[in-house]
Amino acid sequence: MENKTIQQQLESIQQQLNSLVREMETERRRRRELEELKSDLNLIAREVFQATIEELDDVAHHLNTGDVLHFLKKFLRNLRNLSKLMDQLESMMSFVQDAGPLTKDVILELMETLDELDRKGYFGFMGEVLKIMDTIITSFTVEDVRLLRENIAHILITVKNLTQPEMLATVNNALSFFKEMDIEIEEEVSYWKIFKELRDPEMRRGIAFMIQFLKNMASKNGEFLKQLQSRTETKQED
Repeated sequence: MENKTIQQQLESIQQQLNSLVREMETERRRRRELEELKSDLNLIAREVFQATIEELDDVAHHLNTGDVLHFLKKFLRNLRNLSKLMDQLESMMSFVQDAGPLTKDVILELMETLDELDRKGYFGFMGEVLKIMDTIITSFTVEDVRLLRENIAHILITVKNLTQPEMLATVNNALSFFKEMDIEIEEEVSYWKIFKELRDPEMRRGIAFMIQFLKNMASKNGEFLKQLQSRTETKQED
């Protein structure tokens, strides 16, 4: 009985020893792995440090320790501002994501409007207008444009007078008269025949009308020339 008890105790001790041996083996293997990891990390750290030294060697003469410390202090002082900036950036990104569908709809609507304008001929019309402007620019000088600017008021007044109903009616009657008038001049016209025609009252009224018309035209031209000369003298004095 005692022998059996001793045997059991020995087996228990053996099991405990085996367990301790396994734990020691496990601990030894873990320690070996940590040492290998430490060795690898040390090797990597040395390579990184060496590479960092080589890279920083190119900019070493551009900075010093004081600059680096000043930058770090400024960075730390502005951490709150940087945090606010990041928050604003996140808000902006959220807005862009939310506004994406709306922007897409606006772009589609704009494209449809442009397509409709193109089908109606707006772009073709603008192209021809640009060609007209190009022709004007290449056909007239700056001096011509300056004279046009100075006389634009007189031109507009003339156009306004020409577009009055009574003036349009007069021009239309004159055109109709010249269109329907059939005048034939004989090859030989004597002064006596012309003198006889002058005795006709309608001829005298026609000549009087032409004389009065020429006098009025000369008077208007004289006033215009005086105004133009006055403006020229004023500009020269300035």
